[in-house]
Amino acid sequence: MTAKALIFDFDGLLMDTETTLLESWRWEWWQHGLELDSAGFFADHGGDANEPRYAALAEAVGPAYDRASSHAQRMAYRAALNEALEPAPGIVDWLDRAGELGLRLAVASSSGVHHVGAMLDRTGLRARFEVLATGDEVTAHKPDPAVYLLALDRLGLPAREAVAFEDTAHGVAAARAAGLPCVAVPNRHADHGRFTHADMLLPDAASRSLDAILAALTPRAG
Repeated sequence: MTAKALIFDFDGLLMDTETTLLESWRWEWWQHGLELDSAGFFADHGGDANEPRYAALAEAVGPAYDRASSHAQRMAYRAALNEALEPAPGIVDWLDRAGELGLRLAVASSSGVHHVGAMLDRTGLRARFEVLATGDEVTAHKPDPAVYLLALDRLGLPAREAVAFEDTAHGVAAARAAGLPCVAVPNRHADHGRFTHADMLLPDAASRSLDAILAALTPRAG
């Protein structure tokens, strides 16, 4: 294959925002003297899964629960956690090497552009990415391929000329459905056994150079 672009998921891959999401919900339950059961917390699809989470908390708290104030304080707590986040280990090395190789970069995320853009701006990564495609621009979220197809359209490239990088099984499914080869780098909350459809499975971004990844993908083309 001759890759011309790399397309990255955002949450849990470029930055560990999945952990700050979970921690913000744990903290919010603790504010009510309750403990969150985190089993099944992460949905098997992309997009915003918070409404059922608020419903579960409201049921646990009872009539005194104030959804608006709960949301406001949880978001403030998560914002403070996110302020401390840096790019995941190995990610900046990949982005640096992509620039040296002349590869174009894109993000394809089920999250909204405000969240993705703000986090990329804060870490100084935003200028690296030619294209942002986000969940508020498509009608279906991962594992639907819509956001990857949008990224490819904005790049003006066919799927065979790009490589996707994902941290969830439903993200891998979305990339493959869009026709993209996909490198899986599971986040710390993901079950590695579910990534059977990825073209490559890595423990983290620091474990293999970008050159080695692209070389290993070459025999899989076609």
